[in-house]
Amino acid sequence: MLGNYLPILIFLMVTTVMGAAFIIMGWMLGPSRPDAEKNSPYECGFEAFEDSRMKFDVRYYLVAILFIIFDLEIAFMFPWAVALDSIGHFGLLAMGLFLGVLVIGFIYEWKKGALEWE
Repeated sequence: MLGNYLPILIFLMVTTVMGAAFIIMGWMLGPSRPDAEKNSPYECGFEAFEDSRMKFDVRYYLVAILFIIFDLEIAFMFPWAVALDSIGHFGLLAMGLFLGVLVIGFIYEWKKGALEWE
C-alpha cells in the first residue's frame, strides 16, 4: 500500500532539492549591489507619508467583495453551461441557488453604496 506513494515521495524530494539548489545558486551567483534607492521603501513612487498600519476605508473592502461576486459568478457559469445537458434539473436548481446567494451579496453591495463612485 505504501509503495503506491513512493513516486510522490520521490517527486517531493527531487523538487525540494531542486528548489533549494536554485535558491542557493541565485544567492551565491547573483550580483549584490545595494544602494540607497534599492533599499528605500517603495510606496506608489513616493515616500510614505502616513503610518502603514492605518485603517482602510470600508469602500475598499466593498469593492473587493464586489469583484469576488462577479468573478465567482463567471468562473462557475462557464463550466455549468457546458455541462448543463448532463446535469439536468438538479444542476439548474443548484446554479439558481448559487446565483441567488450572489444576488443577495450584490444587493448588500448596492445598499452599502459600493456602486456609487466619487
